[in-house]
Amino acid sequence: FCSQQEHAYPADELMPLTCRGRVRGQEPSRGDVDDALGKLVYTGTEHLLTVVFQVLNKTKEFEEAVKKVIKDVNLDNDIVVSVFETNIRVLGGLLGGHSVAIMLKEKGEYMQWYNGELLHMAKELGYKLLPAFNTTSGLPYPRVNLKFGVRHPEARTGTETDTCTACAGTLILEFAALSRFTGTSIFEEYARKALDFIWEKRQRSSNLVGVTINIHTGDWVRKDSGVGAGIDSYYEYLLKAYVLLGDDSFLERFNTHYDAIMRYISQPPLLLDVHIHKPMLNARTWMDSLLAFFPGLQVLKGDIRPAIETHEMLYQVIKKHNFLPEAFTTDFRVHWAQHPLRPEFAESTYFLYKATGDPYYLEVGKTLIENLNKYARVPCGFAAMKDVRTGSHEDRMDSFFLAEMFKYLYLLFADKEDMIFDIEDYIFTTEAHLLPLWLSTTNQTISRKNTSTEYTELDDSNFDWTCPNTQILFPNDPMFAQSIREPLKNVVDKSCPRGISRAEESLGSGPKPPLRARDFMASNPEHLEILKKMGVSLIHLKDGRVQLVQHAVQAASSLDAEDGLRFMQEMIELSSQQQKEQQLPPRAVQIVSHPFFGRVVLTAGPAQFGMDLSKHKAGTRGFVATIKPYNGCSEITNPEAVKEKIALMQRGQCMFAEKARNIQKAGAIGGIVIDDNEGSSSDTAPLFQMAGDGKNTDDITIPMLFLFNKEGNIILDAIREYEAVEVLLSDKAKDRATIFKGKMIPNYIIDSNLEMENMDQKSSENDSHKPNSEEAPSESQDAGAVSEEPEGGGESSAAGDPDPLSPASAASAPMADQDPQASGPTEASAPEPACTAGDSQPQEQNTQTEASSKAHWDSKVQPMESILADWNEDIEAFEMMEKDEL
Repeated sequence: FCSQQEHAYPADELMPLTCRGRVRGQEPSRGDVDDALGKLVYTGTEHLLTVVFQVLNKTKEFEEAVKKVIKDVNLDNDIVVSVFETNIRVLGGLLGGHSVAIMLKEKGEYMQWYNGELLHMAKELGYKLLPAFNTTSGLPYPRVNLKFGVRHPEARTGTETDTCTACAGTLILEFAALSRFTGTSIFEEYARKALDFIWEKRQRSSNLVGVTINIHTGDWVRKDSGVGAGIDSYYEYLLKAYVLLGDDSFLERFNTHYDAIMRYISQPPLLLDVHIHKPMLNARTWMDSLLAFFPGLQVLKGDIRPAIETHEMLYQVIKKHNFLPEAFTTDFRVHWAQHPLRPEFAESTYFLYKATGDPYYLEVGKTLIENLNKYARVPCGFAAMKDVRTGSHEDRMDSFFLAEMFKYLYLLFADKEDMIFDIEDYIFTTEAHLLPLWLSTTNQTISRKNTSTEYTELDDSNFDWTCPNTQILFPNDPMFAQSIREPLKNVVDKSCPRGISRAEESLGSGPKPPLRARDFMASNPEHLEILKKMGVSLIHLKDGRVQLVQHAVQAASSLDAEDGLRFMQEMIELSSQQQKEQQLPPRAVQIVSHPFFGRVVLTAGPAQFGMDLSKHKAGTRGFVATIKPYNGCSEITNPEAVKEKIALMQRGQCMFAEKARNIQKAGAIGGIVIDDNEGSSSDTAPLFQMAGDGKNTDDITIPMLFLFNKEGNIILDAIREYEAVEVLLSDKAKDRATIFKGKMIPNYIIDSNLEMENMDQKSSENDSHKPNSEEAPSESQDAGAVSEEPEGGGESSAAGDPDPLSPASAASAPMADQDPQASGPTEASAPEPACTAGDSQPQEQNTQTEASSKAHWDSKVQPMESILADWNEDIEAFEMMEKDEL
């Protein structure tokens, strides 16, 4: 937090690797990620107003923060922002700050000068968001210009046709609170209209909603449904709107949706997306990390058993990868490797501890804190993980990290007497801002019941029309939660889930699919006959590949068409897995010298030649040196500076292999090639492998890695400031206890790693990161192979594409195209995964009793205040260390 204020304020975000603020327009665009930045000083609205007071209980500092926000936040910017993000972060931050301010003022010691300034700013912002609702459906445009609205000649927005369900359905808490605080009903009316429209457009037979909807027609654009990205907070706000506003219609809608979720999406302990029109058919075979909020919502709803089950599964994934990957498969492999320090799992951990009183969840919180300190902490803050497999960092620390993660972790360990207000009197927004429950009886200008809507009759005694309260719903019996977790204790490491479809599951031991993708052989006449019956035709391409196309209308029956659809989706999944297996995972460049001490990890591209770092777990460690000539395309003229060091060189003007041979001849122990394209970054550009020169490269024995321009400049800047810079080239980042073993470093660095020193290194995943083309985050990676050409350092694809597939290959159907007539899902259940050797390895079990676990916690964990203080003190201590202490 101090780093945020020192290095970033008044910018929207802190860039923790380069120690400066991220201002939109001054940094390379990250696509949709930047829609959350509006030059609105999110630092102030989220961090100053909520973190300082609600987490650290620093009332005096909060008062100063309010004055800063009033003075510095400008809402009249000519900039296009996300309606959803601006609502939950900025409007929510202002309203949460106002709630705290008036509470402190009533206590009589602080904020006596406060006269609703934050509320006035919130109202101004609310009016700036209203033009987005100028649609016939009432669903808002996804983006709005804060100065010109939408569809204005200078607005640069208003042409969009689609929005996500969560984007349109996560407004009611902030908008209703704004109406209740100000007495201006228009905000709550617009938010309710959007929710009403989504409810009416739900798929009536399944009671599910899709991910993306057309804001003008109400047609579902993406018809897959889950509880993760794109839908998550829509469900959250239905239940919380009932809690905050006391309107039964919101609870009735939530219960209807929840019944459908538990019927179709919940496959304990998994939560898998399905198709809204065919809810027994899985839409994909992986889960995204945003669904980690759902166990916390289930606690609020009162359904504790599935909450414990899903949370335990997620925790085991975290223990396997240190963080929750942005997406992971049903057999718990990495699907998308990023982790932007999301707080949803910490949120669910807090609510489960409140519900059960089980000290197990304190141990979970302890693990989260330790992992943040060991792997994400850098000199200027905490950096998002670019790849959880390598431990590489991204120069990003989103505002939700401070607004939510620190808050939930503090509250997890805080005693009731540590708080100067009763947390039960407030409800958390999706961004963890606090709104007072007394708003339910204030300025009720809206009808409390939508009597025109019919609801599904639900026979479930769990659906009570009372406000959920964690203090009375569950007994504080830790054994209750433990008994539910016990059957799942080995679900990640020792089980091998079978990827069957929901249709198979519903049939039990009924008929099996006529043909599975993994069994298909294009040379088998019997298989071709089965394909024909399912409406699937096979085309042999000129390059030797096989293309499959399905025409559902040509299938022998509707059941055969559905079998064909399932076969096509299995084939797409199988092809994607094969392509991943042909790619090398990214590597890591870890800066281990003063003042970094292993805290900064850069994402690096591998080479198809030289030392394979995945087979040399210790990696290559050494000081870096810039070579002459810098391009490395001729004999090195400063070999004395390069010998026994890791050579830095610029990309271009010759082949990568030629550079490697030249530095190896000069005595270098490794090489780092830095991109010459100014501003390039692994945040925005796909990662690739450095290819050879078409000749035998067995003579190259040193490791070679590639850094984009931005990451390379971090090392170059460190050289300019500290001169001697030491790095570690490895397949994945190492913890500091391993890096500095046997070396002279301060005790407080080693202390936090004592337990890690005795732990075995977890094996890295071999599947590389290649996001789905439709749903991948903007910072996605793709590992293709690139060579350099002598003229101008141009690129030519050398091995980026998989080898042509033989028509007779058992796994050879590559890209499977579908005819537009074949409507329905775009993915299906994955083939049954093969158990790896690691699946059978025994896992150490925790046999502590409740009492011993509590004693273990008390004896080994510092008080939370001490931990928070240490986080700030470490940064200061690093700056004071002398170089010779290493």
